[in-house]
Amino acid sequence: MKKTIHKAASRGVASHGWLKSYHTFSFASYQNPERMNFGMLRVLNDDIVQAKMGFGTHPHKNMEIISIPISGALSHKDSMGNKRSIEVGEVQVMSAGTGLSHSEFNDSASAVNFLQLWILPEIENVIPYYNQKMFDATERKNKFQVLVSPRDKLVAGSLPINQQGYISMIDLDKDFEITYDLRNSGYFFLIEGAVVLEDEILEKRDALGVSEKDTVTIKANESSKLLIIDIPLT
Repeated sequence: MKKTIHKAASRGVASHGWLKSYHTFSFASYQNPERMNFGMLRVLNDDIVQAKMGFGTHPHKNMEIISIPISGALSHKDSMGNKRSIEVGEVQVMSAGTGLSHSEFNDSASAVNFLQLWILPEIENVIPYYNQKMFDATERKNKFQVLVSPRDKLVAGSLPINQQGYISMIDLDKDFEITYDLRNSGYFFLIEGAVVLEDEILEKRDALGVSEKDTVTIKANESSKLLIIDIPLT
């Protein structure tokens, strides 16, 4: 087994006034040759957008982009004609493929916090795709809820991406213990709480990458919310 530990305090930080962004991997002005990716997971940004501010229209190409609101809501608009609000409990997926442009804006009176993941696609230049879905929180109470899965091996109820990756979430009660069966290699990002994962103690926004192992044991030291990115390394 190989383990890669990324503590929350070790992330890159960009502060632009209207936006505070914590970068798990190299992004924009934060460049760290030892933090370029975890396999096909290229970006994991933890963004806080101030009220009445947001990301102006900008392009993407050949990237699988997943957004997960943690608090608040974002208004989404893109070149495919989608114009929707993304709220807590929802997950948004965009396959940029041959190219698209979009904007994300915080229309509310308070700050919005969301995670944005970029995953490298296994097939380039696909027709751009967009979808979002509200997931029932009761379906991840002490069990793994698959949010995103490969288009050709789609798990029922999840959103498709063009990569052999699976993104799941679990809400853990204090002292609950569970085993996760890896399909590929796993990047475990703790959104809230405290857990012991393969003998490593993780606290809020800490992460652990695990490879060359089939199962991972997780125990919650307190009520916790954990994101699992099960992704090929190559």
